Amino acid sequence: MSDSIRHVVCPSCGAVNRVSAARPAQQAKCGKCHQPLFTGKPAAGDGTAFERHITRNDIPVVVDFWASWCGPCLAMVPAYERAAAELEPRFRLLKVNADEAQQLMAKYDIRSIPTLMLFAKGQPVAHDAGAMNTHDIVAWVRAHAPAD
Repeated sequence: MSDSIRHVVCPSCGAVNRVSAARPAQQAKCGKCHQPLFTGKPAAGDGTAFERHITRNDIPVVVDFWASWCGPCLAMVPAYERAAAELEPRFRLLKVNADEAQQLMAKYDIRSIPTLMLFAKGQPVAHDAGAMNTHDIVAWVRAHAPAD
């Protein structure tokens, strides 16, 4: 793979797309479903989508493990959405419902939510539990981001 081409998973259909670094990423559309590859919003993911995003994206993936009954998780929703708008297209932000992904919770030993995890090339790079504001999410991601 050339350094000027990156593989990016579509947040709408899960297709893997080749995106040229020479073109503005914000304009990139999925070759399969024709939806934008970067929307400035977190993508929702179940266990299958999670695996596809962390293993097939050439960009790092930030995952928010959350639950609909969790007060701090719900309080962090707007901050995570604003962070997605700020961090894309360098990062993909994904939301995984902990209640629907118990195997992932066990696999990564997640014991409290919300928990953020950063993945690069399919491997966990960093994790942190507890609600954060937008500034803290962005700072945490940038501090733990792998070098390009």
